[in-house]
Amino acid sequence: MEPKTSSADEEPSSSANGHSKPDLNGPLLPLAKRPRHGVCVASEFAHHETGMARLNNGSFGSCPASVLQAQAVYQRLFLAQPDKFYFDTLQPALERSRRALMPFIGLKDAESTEEVALVDNATTAAAIVLQHMAWQFTEGSFQKGDVVLMLHYAYGAVKKSIHAYVARAGAQVIEVPLPFPLSSPDDIIREFRNSLRLGNSNGRRVRLAVIDHITSMPCVVVPVRELVQICREEGVDQVFIDAAHAIGNVEVDVEAIGADFYTSNLHKWFFCPPAVAFLHSRKGRANSLHHPVVSHEYGNGLPMESGWIGTRDYSSHLVVPEAIDFVNKFEGGIEGIRKRNHEKVVEMGRMLAQAWGTDLGAPPEMSCSMVMVGLPGCLGIQSDSDALKLRALLREEYKVEVPIYYNSRRKVEAGEAGPTCVTGYARISHQVYNVEAEYFRLRDAVIKLVNDGFKCAMLSSTSK
Repeated sequence: MEPKTSSADEEPSSSANGHSKPDLNGPLLPLAKRPRHGVCVASEFAHHETGMARLNNGSFGSCPASVLQAQAVYQRLFLAQPDKFYFDTLQPALERSRRALMPFIGLKDAESTEEVALVDNATTAAAIVLQHMAWQFTEGSFQKGDVVLMLHYAYGAVKKSIHAYVARAGAQVIEVPLPFPLSSPDDIIREFRNSLRLGNSNGRRVRLAVIDHITSMPCVVVPVRELVQICREEGVDQVFIDAAHAIGNVEVDVEAIGADFYTSNLHKWFFCPPAVAFLHSRKGRANSLHHPVVSHEYGNGLPMESGWIGTRDYSSHLVVPEAIDFVNKFEGGIEGIRKRNHEKVVEMGRMLAQAWGTDLGAPPEMSCSMVMVGLPGCLGIQSDSDALKLRALLREEYKVEVPIYYNSRRKVEAGEAGPTCVTGYARISHQVYNVEAEYFRLRDAVIKLVNDGFKCAMLSSTSK
């Protein structure tokens, strides 16, 4: 028998073995109406390493202590009585998470939960979609040599998945050669149209377009609605939006975007523990997808297949409502958090660019809670290896964690080569736990390296 609904201020009910039991019957969609009691950021993120400036929320996100506590309840419930957990608790709890998520991704119809599956991460979602596409090539629905289109800056694991699944099944892969730095969304739209025309030439057809909502490195917000509309106009069969960074970072409305498939991680910017993401499938598409790990639930719909793939820890998938409770303690909820993160990261990015004599890699309207800031050319970042070594140096010597991007597409032929050429960028993030002093530490660390005459060539190739 499930516990009675309790208010936010009541003690949680307990099972016979003393473990607090999550309320699976409580109100789902009205979570945003709960009173906002405020939040102590310092205590919620006290588990962060002391003294480390964490300017890289974009890679792994960060989960507050209150959500981790809720996760631990589910973990202990499973360990206490695994059979009861699997047969009585797991599926209702997964449904609770999917329903709670719906308003945050633009879904209003209660039946739309069948279009939403919870998976481990966006890479898993990509494997699900790309496996589906590969089958269409191998079973003859698509012709060998037809095209899969992806952005040049697609996430590395997704690029490899495209080759591992779809290219291996007979598709030809075309990359959209996006410029960087960028001046406006038109730069992306122009190159996308050109690549789409190329893909639809010589008797071929573009069968799938893989489009990032926010590219990872370099980080840029992509005009996905416009690109999806262009795909529809040009007869592209299916569109998959890899929005790993999107939810909690930019507005997400899957119906307005109109893609066939849309995925986003909940552990990056939505305060869930790793690892959990959602995959939305447009009406009519959901029944054709299957989880790569085949279980007894094969054929019963992707939400069920994804929620029973063997003995594993599902707890990160079950605490979406608790993550929503956390964000609703902030003024404006997730929209307020997004707005403040964006404004602050742009402010800090401009501060760093001014201090270093560089520029941002994209205008603020093409940025989110992450921005790309040019690093002084005199640092001599000449390879991906240099970028990794500089990142390690900043971590180990200056206690700053920030990704460094090597811009291999710099315009050397345009006369930009030389000691002042910006070849490297720092991707800074801002989340609720960040403070200005952390960005000042990064600023001062880079200035010191410049004043000391540092160059990446000085670092050993064996540096971690």
